Amino acid sequence: MAVYVDHMRAPFRGMIMCHMLADTIDELHDMADRIGMPRRAFQNRPGGTPHYDITWERRALAVESGAVEIGRRQVVAIIRQYRGLTSSDGSSPSASRSARIPNYGQTTPSPPHHP
Repeated sequence: MAVYVDHMRAPFRGMIMCHMLADTIDELHDMADRIGMPRRAFQNRPGGTPHYDITWERRALAVESGAVEIGRRQVVAIIRQYRGLTSSDGSSPSASRSARIPNYGQTTPSPPHHP
């Protein structure tokens, strides 16, 4: 299980922001608490992916606390997996969506296996 931060650099009200995601919502909230994110900053709209938008300063704190830095392709893979669009082996999703998404903490993403 892991918490992830991406490399996005989106300007917002004088700050530079990125995303923080996790394998589970509990892990996400735990990390948010550790880096001082208020719960009201949690985003979980219907059809979306649970995450926090965090400043680069808080991103550094998250990485120091064990968050894994990931790139855009890994973010997309996590989002697709969370939404049930693909399974971890690249096949069609099962009828029930898991509360956990796969661990994408590897430095270089592996290509999906297509049987």
